[in-house]
Amino acid sequence: MKVLLVEDEPGLVSIVVRGLTEAGMEVSVAADGNMALEMAQTHSFDIIILDIMLPGMNGIQVCKEIRKQDDSVAILMLTALSSTENIVTGLNSGADDYLPKPFKFPELEARIRTLVRRSKAGSAPKNVISIAGLEIDTVSKTAKRNNKNIALTATEYHLLEYFAKNQNMVLSRIQILENVWDIDFNMGTNVVDVYVNYLRKKIDSGYDVKLIHTVFGMGYIFKEEALDETSN
Repeated sequence: MKVLLVEDEPGLVSIVVRGLTEAGMEVSVAADGNMALEMAQTHSFDIIILDIMLPGMNGIQVCKEIRKQDDSVAILMLTALSSTENIVTGLNSGADDYLPKPFKFPELEARIRTLVRRSKAGSAPKNVISIAGLEIDTVSKTAKRNNKNIALTATEYHLLEYFAKNQNMVLSRIQILENVWDIDFNMGTNVVDVYVNYLRKKIDSGYDVKLIHTVFGMGYIFKEEALDETSN
């Protein structure tokens, strides 16, 4: 996740940069409004954390200018001016949320993740199914996870798409055979299990959050969840 922090207080900058970096985010810093606007116009960020009181162009002005060119980037306002009037002014300038100073770091991190998740969900093309960093393009019939392309055979892709379109539902082997292989009866084949294993190696291997889970005696479920050590 790429973050632009626009803040002129060195002590606060140091704390926030250290915390967000430890949380796995890539943080760039702008110390004034003019620098922030230039960076926002020349680089791509997932979220901009924008202080209102800045040297040069203030945060409200910066936010308005960014919104003239980019409706998709999430913007979180930081403000020591927590009156209703100042909050409304910030939100009306195009900010998605605000956080009064002083704040606790866990709340800042939570706000960031929520805003970015909401922003990406709202901007994702309708033909793209997204879950836990996995993106499935139902038009190009391709998939990637954390921006890494995944090479899939036609059958593997159809199985993945069927899983993704039926998230959080337990799917029996018969259902999978009917919808992926167009077979409406159980031939005693283990082809479903074989291809599920193929797919797991390609989309789940190496990731803490697993997507394909075995429901013993019933089939499989596709959902975002840590894999239980006893699962297959």
